[in-house]
Amino acid sequence: MPRAKNGVVEIEYECFGDPAKPALLVVNGYGVQMIWTPAAFCELLAARGYRVIRFDNRDVGLSSWPTEPYTIADKARDGIAVLDAEAIGKAHIVGISMGGMIVQRMAINHPDRVLSMTSIMAVPGPDKLVSTPEASAMLTALPPDPGTHFEDFVAHMIRRAVLFESPAYRSDEAYHRDRVVSSWKRAYNPAGLQRQMAAMGADGDRTEALGGLTMPVMVVHGADDPLVHPSGGEATARAIPGAKLRIIAGMGHDLPPGVWDEVADAIQAVAGA
Repeated sequence: MPRAKNGVVEIEYECFGDPAKPALLVVNGYGVQMIWTPAAFCELLAARGYRVIRFDNRDVGLSSWPTEPYTIADKARDGIAVLDAEAIGKAHIVGISMGGMIVQRMAINHPDRVLSMTSIMAVPGPDKLVSTPEASAMLTALPPDPGTHFEDFVAHMIRRAVLFESPAYRSDEAYHRDRVVSSWKRAYNPAGLQRQMAAMGADGDRTEALGGLTMPVMVVHGADDPLVHPSGGEATARAIPGAKLRIIAGMGHDLPPGVWDEVADAIQAVAGA
């Protein structure tokens, strides 16, 4: 797969759809690789008339694993580097969870590169984050070492996926196991989680800066999100003049196939056809 460069950091990415169509850049969340935004979902978006690009954030997957601290602004610049590598001047940007925070920063710092923004299951700042105690504890709990306790590691990650998943669109254990094992085989970098978490906390409150955005914006949130309460999405939408808000019934803190069409509709509502 191609790689983009932001200084010494290299970013692994993948494209779907017609290169002549408007670009749509998808930014993933905390600790997850680009394969967690499934190829089938990217192809669905491509079929709606976009050139879809997904990538591994720094410190996860096949992108660089830096040892020095970095910021959300650095991660936003990584996304811009992917656009540069493909000679794309402007793109529609879509961010999921931590990716929503990254695209918010991308829109604030690089508005000339953004056609529209869709922020999914994200907040405008750490003080707006409300989680259930169980979800908060599971997010920060370190899993067992897969090198010595592989099945315990898989079981831990499955428990986390089940806790976060959409109550109206449950998946079976085999589905979750396949995702966990596939990600582990592709790349596993537990040290990166601490640096990503630190970057999120250090970015602070973006509310005031979001008030200056002028591009079309959609905010999408699950009504049953245990990790990021819908109030976080509502706060994001309030911060941005003219932003649209779509709360999806039965959706948790994941992106199951059952919500793909509704999420794609929301993206298209601001990105156009």
